[in-house]
Amino acid sequence: MQSIRGTWNESEDAAALVDAHHHIWDLTRNYYPWLTDQPEKHFFLGDYSALRRNYLPTDYLRDSQHHNVLMTVHCEAEWDRADQVGETRWVSEMNALYGFPNAIVAHAWFHTPGADEILAQQAAFPLVRGIRSKPVTSRSPGSMTPGAPGTMQDENWLRGFANLQKHNLSWDLRVPYWHLAEAAEVARSFPRTPIVLNHTGFPWDRSLEGLAAWQRAMEILAREPNVHLKVSEFGLRDEQWDYESNRRVVLEAISIFGIERCMFAMNFPVAGLRVGYDELVTAVSRMLSGFTENNRERFFITNAVDFYRLHA
Repeated sequence: MQSIRGTWNESEDAAALVDAHHHIWDLTRNYYPWLTDQPEKHFFLGDYSALRRNYLPTDYLRDSQHHNVLMTVHCEAEWDRADQVGETRWVSEMNALYGFPNAIVAHAWFHTPGADEILAQQAAFPLVRGIRSKPVTSRSPGSMTPGAPGTMQDENWLRGFANLQKHNLSWDLRVPYWHLAEAAEVARSFPRTPIVLNHTGFPWDRSLEGLAAWQRAMEILAREPNVHLKVSEFGLRDEQWDYESNRRVVLEAISIFGIERCMFAMNFPVAGLRVGYDELVTAVSRMLSGFTENNRERFFITNAVDFYRLHA
């Protein structure tokens, strides 16, 4: 078996994995407004100035060197929205040079004029397996505006979303947990479209009340059989990465969705604001120490391979 490095790390501490979610970017060549313009005030991890630098395949290889990464999935990184296909073209070039990323989750708006044309262009790239298009969300449960343009109840948005099935594309869902009930309605309306929730549903409120609300929302979404889960990104705004708190979240999330619908994802370099690559892999592996070897392989490898059709 071969890793993306072309060699195999025989160390007993080296984990074998498929990374279902990471980013690369070259700020010297390409335009990412959130990384090059004024910083976003409401970024979920707070100060992200450390990300405002190039993160190339060579950087990913360096960060992952202690483990055997078999394949990776690149998720859109908010490249200039005026050129939605440009990022897909560039990541495809990186695959030709480095042999990874091995699949792409591209971007396309659902609610704007010409949305289906962009979807068709994205789907024409051999590595594209899905789309991440972030719906309009609120910053808190009490400020939601269902039905507003760009939300998951917007008729234009839903018409655009319907085209995913036509192009054989999945949807990467990224919303705070208080929008998961709305996402469940979308999943129920489009049962033949595979959906994967990003970043464990963002359990940002770790109080007993906050975790209970997150759990209820996750349970609503998990009722829809076409929805899967990326167990990733447990970082909190301006707080240190905490093993015990995150262990509770990981095990609860897996319990809700079932190991057969959960896949591991790194979210590097963003997750690196709170935790190192090796530390994260080791910690999650330890959290799953009570699972069978077969279920661990499903979680770290097989489920991502199946969802993103990496067999091809």
